Amino acid sequence: MERLELPPELLALISGGESVNVEFKKSRDGITKDVYDTVCSFSNRDGGHIFLGVKDGKGIILGVNASALPKMKKEFSDCINNPNKVNPPLYLTLEEYEYDGKVILHTYVPSGTTVYRHAGRIYDRSHESDIDITDNAALVYRLYARKQDSFFVNKVIPGIELRDLRSDLIERTREMTREGHPWRGMADEEMLRSAKLILRDRTTSEEGLTLAAVLLLGPDSLIYSVLPQHKTDALLRVHDTDRYDDRDIVETNLIESYDRLMGFGKRHLNDLFVLDGDRRVSARDAILREVIANLLCHRDFSSRFIASMTIEGDRLLTRNGNVAHGLGSLKLDAFSPYAKNPPIADFFREIGWADELGSGMRNTFKYTGLYSGGTPSFEEGDTFVTTVPLTRSATGVRVGPHSEELSHSRIATPLDAVGLSEILEFCSEPRSRRELQDFCGYKSAAHFRKRILKPLLEGGQLEPTIPETPNSPLQRYARTRA
Repeated sequence: MERLELPPELLALISGGESVNVEFKKSRDGITKDVYDTVCSFSNRDGGHIFLGVKDGKGIILGVNASALPKMKKEFSDCINNPNKVNPPLYLTLEEYEYDGKVILHTYVPSGTTVYRHAGRIYDRSHESDIDITDNAALVYRLYARKQDSFFVNKVIPGIELRDLRSDLIERTREMTREGHPWRGMADEEMLRSAKLILRDRTTSEEGLTLAAVLLLGPDSLIYSVLPQHKTDALLRVHDTDRYDDRDIVETNLIESYDRLMGFGKRHLNDLFVLDGDRRVSARDAILREVIANLLCHRDFSSRFIASMTIEGDRLLTRNGNVAHGLGSLKLDAFSPYAKNPPIADFFREIGWADELGSGMRNTFKYTGLYSGGTPSFEEGDTFVTTVPLTRSATGVRVGPHSEELSHSRIATPLDAVGLSEILEFCSEPRSRRELQDFCGYKSAAHFRKRILKPLLEGGQLEPTIPETPNSPLQRYARTRA
């Protein structure tokens, strides 16, 4: 029998090794039980490729014994279609490929629309392993949550009426919409229906306010009565890293949670001088807007995991419970955004706190590059983690409007980072560009020159030691005599 050559794309998967969606099984003479564990874990997660005849972990192609091929293919087909083995049954086939004279069996398992079991056990995929989660109620619940065709925040809460919400918040959010927005001419109930915060319960056919409505516009006592685990912990850990320097436990509606978290971030992060082209922008505010909106809009509200925003000396970190659609790092050029809580995200977009789905990640990359010269990271799993790198300038001593050096300088420098007095004191002795850049905490020389060095030279606070040769490798910068 003439077999197909192993396609280059499958060979590339083998060369890349095992991962969250690639699994190798030795299986030279028969199919082992754990093959079906992997089938179920791939179906329950995001799908994946199974290769038989390839050594576990290392991707060494051993091949399947030719005499065992017919038996293995029949056994696989019978088991996959037997509800007593794999339930619900799947319709998969093993394809034969040849590479370097060796036969490999391959199948692709798509992500299923329901929860799959092997021999009554539920498996989920984590990195390169199949995890039996049957006896972990929380993980099983999250798996079902990923598979359901409705959203937790769309749950209708019985017994809650429009008068139980905060009318001042409804009015405030109405006024936050753009001029001419339809909500401005609507009554409160009409506005909430338009925002899909009043829905019909599919099981009882009764209409009512949803959990999303309570989270967005409810008083704190009402939120606590329906979702007592709802809170966000804001922490500053720059000096006291064992405990914290400042803390705000936010246990209120999502509108005022956004205000509190933005205020916390602005209080502890410097608004550095940043140009986007030839326009001054607040990269700090743009980053905070994106990470806070993501933290509030896209968390798994059914999870008891306490969401947090932590500012450390070298990074801004957010964590929240998550209904994951994949595992591992998200890449800017290769990710598919998923709506986690559509009514909340849509509400934030209408009041100007969010943009279209997927734009938050792009904006975070852009403004982090302007703010610190670094690259943010996004890790998806049952906990979603966003990390924004910071420089010493972002969390260092601020230049206050009454600092003596600033008030006596010849121009108002745009520096709002490391204290001006610290830099001038450091440059009491001539310093190289590299020394000064490291002192200010910048990784990018271009960003440092534009934001720090050039303004201080033009403002007369620093002067070059070799003014006639500005680009000399021996160039140093010193505090001006004046």
